[in-house]
Amino acid sequence: MKQSAGILMYKRQDGELRVLLVHPGGPLFTKKDLGWWTIPKGEFIDGEQPAAAAVRELWEETGAEIDAAQLVELGSVRQKSGKVVSAWGIEADFDVTRLKSNTFELEWPPHSGTVREFPEVDRGEWFSVQAARAKINAAQASFLDRLEALLSDSGPVTGP
Repeated sequence: MKQSAGILMYKRQDGELRVLLVHPGGPLFTKKDLGWWTIPKGEFIDGEQPAAAAVRELWEETGAEIDAAQLVELGSVRQKSGKVVSAWGIEADFDVTRLKSNTFELEWPPHSGTVREFPEVDRGEWFSVQAARAKINAAQASFLDRLEALLSDSGPVTGP
């Protein structure tokens, strides 16, 4: 079973809760929007602690640096693919115009023999929670619910 860890960064702007989502890079996702955005996340490296993986992936996919001591656990979800994603929330700001992502190589166009390099994340954006619900991978929408519950003190933040 594949496991990933990520961070749901949030801030309050003009009295509204906003969350940072990223859009996957590469030619396969260029025209995909609703349901394709995600929290910055990635797979664990052998022996790596999930929270440490989440911090590393945030940095690799955005260039954002955070104080890991401020992370709040948001539990885990199972995506349609079967991958389990664990997430942590943190209140922080990040200038999306400064987003810098690591890259991957892919033969493109397919069967062309040409290998090109693409960013793992092609952009990031701050969304209201309502807008984020339309953009985010359906399974990850639970992280939005858990974050709102945590911030409203309406109950504990728990896993699946």
